[in-house]
Amino acid sequence: MTTMTLREMDDHVTYVQQLQEDDGQVVLINQFNLAPGDAERFLEAWVFGDLLRAADPLDCVEVVVVVNLPPQEVVWGSTPRGTAWLADRLRLSKGGFCYWWRSHLDPVWNHYVQEPVRFWSQDGPDDDVLRALAERRLGDLPRQVPSPRTRREQLAPQLEVAFSHLRAVHASYWDHEWRREHRGLGRYPEHELWEAVDGYLELRDAAESPAGRDG
Repeated sequence: MTTMTLREMDDHVTYVQQLQEDDGQVVLINQFNLAPGDAERFLEAWVFGDLLRAADPLDCVEVVVVVNLPPQEVVWGSTPRGTAWLADRLRLSKGGFCYWWRSHLDPVWNHYVQEPVRFWSQDGPDDDVLRALAERRLGDLPRQVPSPRTRREQLAPQLEVAFSHLRAVHASYWDHEWRREHRGLGRYPEHELWEAVDGYLELRDAAESPAGRDG
């Protein structure tokens, strides 16, 4: 079994470079040192996916970041206003992380985020979780596992929000002021449109799948 070590990210090299420099897989967890104003928006961080399945090699660490925004502003697959800089501040955009945003009023899990584990909150990092990850004691992790019925029931409101968001983006796409407001930090209006379409279609496919239908 491959050894997995635990340490902080080096701020000067990418996640992938650090993986290449170590003998085994490395769990690189940021300490999330934020200014007080930033911390008010960033509430929790959760991990899910291949890392929790002991995948080897590991293409990326899949992370969900919970922010202090309403569900209407944190549509699945989108980049909510004010989070592009937060991803840079948390060093998630350095490479090696796949990350999604969730509202603090929505459950972290959904059709895609399955059995997530929280490793950071405003109280600080969860040392027990980080140690279990490092030692590959994956069965000891406190995973969130909703019932299939509960998961299905969450799809309808998320799909409604995603459809409303898609309509809003479509209606504003050629508005000069809207386009100006959605340009910067390497992002363009085309990113907003693509994310709105992709997020809605993903949720719709999930709702129409056998797992997403009642029965």
